[in-house]
Amino acid sequence: MPSLRTEVTEITTGLAMLGLGDLDWALAARPPELLGVGEPEWDRLTTARDAGTHTADFARAWDNGLAFLRAADALRSRVPARIEWKGPDRLPLVSDVPADLRVDRVYLVSCKYLSKVLHNLAPAGLFDGGLSGSAAKAGDWFASVAPTELQALYDATRHEIGTTRREIGEAALLGMPSVAELPERVGDLARSGREVLKATLGRTLPVPLAEAYGGLTRAVAERSADRWSATLGDRAEKERLLWRLLRVGGAPYFVLGASAATAPPMRLRIDTAWDWQQRYRLTAFEVWPEPAGQAVVRWQANVTDREAGEDRSVRGHVEIRWSHGRFSGNPEAKVYLDTPHASVPGYHPLL
Repeated sequence: MPSLRTEVTEITTGLAMLGLGDLDWALAARPPELLGVGEPEWDRLTTARDAGTHTADFARAWDNGLAFLRAADALRSRVPARIEWKGPDRLPLVSDVPADLRVDRVYLVSCKYLSKVLHNLAPAGLFDGGLSGSAAKAGDWFASVAPTELQALYDATRHEIGTTRREIGEAALLGMPSVAELPERVGDLARSGREVLKATLGRTLPVPLAEAYGGLTRAVAERSADRWSATLGDRAEKERLLWRLLRVGGAPYFVLGASAATAPPMRLRIDTAWDWQQRYRLTAFEVWPEPAGQAVVRWQANVTDREAGEDRSVRGHVEIRWSHGRFSGNPEAKVYLDTPHASVPGYHPLL
């Protein structure tokens, strides 16, 4: 189920497009033109509005919906006959348009608030499959690209647990595993053991494990970048990859939201791949490792803007990390956009 904040921003954006004049009146009316919103969602929004817990989110979403209603690029003050809310359903493909609302079966709208995340997927889906939908099966990416370093971290973790048990004494051992409870090979670690390690290690890694963890993040970053580089192909293939990264596809859509709590509204029209190719030309696409607190791979695309007669760049990074804490859950690749949205080639301010 979407978070309450997600429901507030997405549904309120759609409500404002109906030109009902007042947010509180619109919430009370529960207009049937807004499809996909059930009584439980309406009740949660009304309760949140009465409680004043999401006042800023309601206000930003309402203003963005009104801007879309009035924009020359969008509805041009024509009240739509129907707006469909996607709700909690997931996109069937990673390359699909990330639409949360569909207006009159034509306009696709993504409501994006305080997030620079473009994709969140299995690392193989990006580094081997290039977001094409192939090689996307989840698995232990760390074991695949850095098995020696992963085992070294696991060995250091087992040693640290043994040392800690000896230091704190038997009286304080409640809930802490013994080394004997953990298999010697990390690949043999069962789900129960992973949960125990996650709880034992916590959010802050013990100092004695820092060197082994650093070795793992460096290896994962370097080898992930190498795997990605090997799949990039020629300029045309890199250009298609950039479109997938930026979610530029076969259908035009709009992004309504905010990039930060105090930032101006983010209202964008996103090009189709056809539009993008008419105006821009990719000149370079590069990836490189940058291990920080976790494994990171940076990416940058250089683009010629034919219309403006200038060169532009767009940058981002990929964080590769365990999905549910150290040793718990398969690693995930979270793709971030570092360039401000309004400066991305193919992203245009809504007029």
